[in-house]
Amino acid sequence: MEGNAKPASASGEDAPVSNKSAEDLEAVFDVPVQISAVLGHTKMHISDLLQLDAGVVMELDRKIGEAIDIYVNDRLVARGEVVLVEEKLGVTMTEIIKSDK
Repeated sequence: MEGNAKPASASGEDAPVSNKSAEDLEAVFDVPVQISAVLGHTKMHISDLLQLDAGVVMELDRKIGEAIDIYVNDRLVARGEVVLVEEKLGVTMTEIIKSDK
């Protein structure tokens, strides 16, 4: 692109250029979101679930060292790794998932 040309959208129309700053987003800073870090999944019958007791190990569909999924409001946004931070579990993001929207 040369000069001040705007990128064209797929429809051939000019796409708006956004120069938003952190101040422009200040209105949404206090909006609560739910963040989930999913280590893995498993399936079992309810009868088996009711028999679980403390200390029982459940096998998940992930392997050690495999990335975990990070969801924000039930939407996959990243993958990451489990880390230990001052004797608490944490998650570090290693890959951001871009939405097709």
